[in-house]
Amino acid sequence: MELFDIISNDIKEAMKAKDKVALDTLRNIKKALLEAKTAPGAGDSVDDATATKIIGKLAKQGRESAALYESQNRPDLAQEELAQVAVLEKYLPKQMSEEELTVALKAIIAEVGATSPQEMGKVMGVATKQLAGKADGKAISAKVKELLA
Repeated sequence: MELFDIISNDIKEAMKAKDKVALDTLRNIKKALLEAKTAPGAGDSVDDATATKIIGKLAKQGRESAALYESQNRPDLAQEELAQVAVLEKYLPKQMSEEELTVALKAIIAEVGATSPQEMGKVMGVATKQLAGKADGKAISAKVKELLA
């Protein structure tokens, strides 16, 4: 079953459960997926990899909004955003721990043969492809910088 279909079914379940946060979040996901489906050149379908990328982007936006609300002393709005992010994260692959990320990046650095911070671009190109959806880009970048220093 495709992720799009799973989300459609979960919308029905959220309606039955009268879970407003989940319902609003799932509808937002479905809207984003439908927009991607109808985009020129999309072929009227969205594969799971694309859907995961879209959901990841929505989750990142939610976390950034929550941080902004916190900095503006609006914890009520921050909590709302974080509740939506929690719903989004159910549909994303498990994020790598810092130790797992370090091991994976050391392997990529050895594979690429990078030895200095000047070769960070080569490592980042491979790392972002291999670790897409499993780790945040900022975390990957910071860890690569640390390992090459």
